[in-house]
Amino acid sequence: MGWAIDALLDGGAAMESPGAIFTNGTAMSDAVIFAQWAAARRLLERGAQTTFTEAAGLGEMDRLRARWAEDPAPGVEMLTAALWHACRGGQEEAARWLVERGANLNRVGWDGITPLDGAVQSGNRELVAWLLGQGARHGRGAGVDRLIAA
Repeated sequence: MGWAIDALLDGGAAMESPGAIFTNGTAMSDAVIFAQWAAARRLLERGAQTTFTEAAGLGEMDRLRARWAEDPAPGVEMLTAALWHACRGGQEEAARWLVERGANLNRVGWDGITPLDGAVQSGNRELVAWLLGQGARHGRGAGVDRLIAA
């Protein structure tokens, strides 16, 4: 994957150009939205910028903290969207940090997926267990029991 990204960027592709399919954001937006974590990490290594939610999906705590320190700080909607991405990315530290700041643990997002469902998709058992301990519920519910039992 990295070689394709490198070839495109080395050939002159503009990494920060808009055009992502759902957000009209950058290539980073598509990488995070489609859970293409290797591509997102390579873009990050090549100097890509991130939004607050993208940084959460990648577990980029320095970027989250920096944005939190800005005035105004992200509101509950932004914290909650970031939590959804952090859980899909399996980023427990980011998820805990976002919940501590008021992210809604049970908001149903795209395709009926809650943060817990996203954590299940990520395969991070510890994150799933922590979310359940916090009272997280699932939207579609597929796989929670299987993941914990595995």
